[in-house]
Amino acid sequence: MRLEILYEDDDMIVINKPPGLLVIPDRFNPALSSLNKLLEQQIKAPVWVVHRLDKETSGVVCFAKNEKTHKHLSLQFQNQETEKYYTGLIIGKIIPEEGSITTPITEHPTIAGKMVTAKKGKASHTDYKTLQQWLLYALVEMQLHTGRTHQIRVHLQSVGHPLICDPLYGDGKPFFLSQIKKKYRLSEKEEEERPLLNRLALHASKLKVKKLNSEILTVESPLPKDIAACVNQLNKWSL
Repeated sequence: MRLEILYEDDDMIVINKPPGLLVIPDRFNPALSSLNKLLEQQIKAPVWVVHRLDKETSGVVCFAKNEKTHKHLSLQFQNQETEKYYTGLIIGKIIPEEGSITTPITEHPTIAGKMVTAKKGKASHTDYKTLQQWLLYALVEMQLHTGRTHQIRVHLQSVGHPLICDPLYGDGKPFFLSQIKKKYRLSEKEEEERPLLNRLALHASKLKVKKLNSEILTVESPLPKDIAACVNQLNKWSL
């Protein structure tokens, strides 16, 4: 696997992270991560991690190529001075089609690794805008103004519209063509239906950061093939 490079200069490198790949190694599989893959591809090392995405989330991830840039970019993320946009497929018709979710977020009282909305949580702010709407699903763009753990996933669940295939905040079920296509039938070569999507339907689509020279850098990533396939089929078969 080679990582797609979306942007690179002497100070930073921005990749298009595929779903199912961690940004940094964990103790279960220390050799497999975006960082390790990037180091394998790059002649010049080291590379510094600036921010992260969930393992199953695809899209734009930024790395620094020197300590000065690492500090410069990290402070932007820490001080919420970056612009981070995500695109996701959600369950249901969200009303109004554009708005803000500002419910505070905190750790779940009993389930480790899970977050919940709560009055005593940390301030959290997500703007959303519906890009496409079908009968039972919607494609939504979200902008993060804060960086809480699982923020988008928690906020969408809190308004009754979890992301498709979210195992922690939704039903976690794969998305099948038979869910939207009437009279769906397997082909003669198929023993069982394969899902169109079997991972969290969330993609980091755009990132804006300020470079060392104060120039604003905007990096975008189109919808990945799996989410795009779902959109195509929804346009074809769903109202």
